[in-house]
Amino acid sequence: MALKKKKRKIIKKKTAKRRPLKKSRPRKKTSKGKSKPKLAKQLKQPIVGVITHYFPQVRAGVIKLKAPLSVGDVIKIKGHTTDFTQVVSSMQINHVPVNSAKKGAEIGLLVNSRVRHHDLVYKG
Repeated sequence: MALKKKKRKIIKKKTAKRRPLKKSRPRKKTSKGKSKPKLAKQLKQPIVGVITHYFPQVRAGVIKLKAPLSVGDVIKIKGHTTDFTQVVSSMQINHVPVNSAKKGAEIGLLVNSRVRHHDLVYKG
């Protein structure tokens, strides 16, 4: 006795009608020469370095120097929520106190107020 196979009906799904695409307007050309002024240009002061870390227990910040810095120099630290001026009272490189540091060095610096990553340090 052979079993009969039932034929299955194939049901085609109806596809939703798509709306025609809107024609996009051509974008306005922007002048490449004009750009927003950067923070350094606004302050007209040379950048000394950038804050890379902050230790709140000892109120010390780590600065990656882009220019030389010495004890006694006046610096301004400016960031999104930070803006203060202070005199460099003590600096350290690898836990050793130093009087001056060259470009490219990472120094530890006692700061008067909280600083954050990517705050800029200016001279003056």
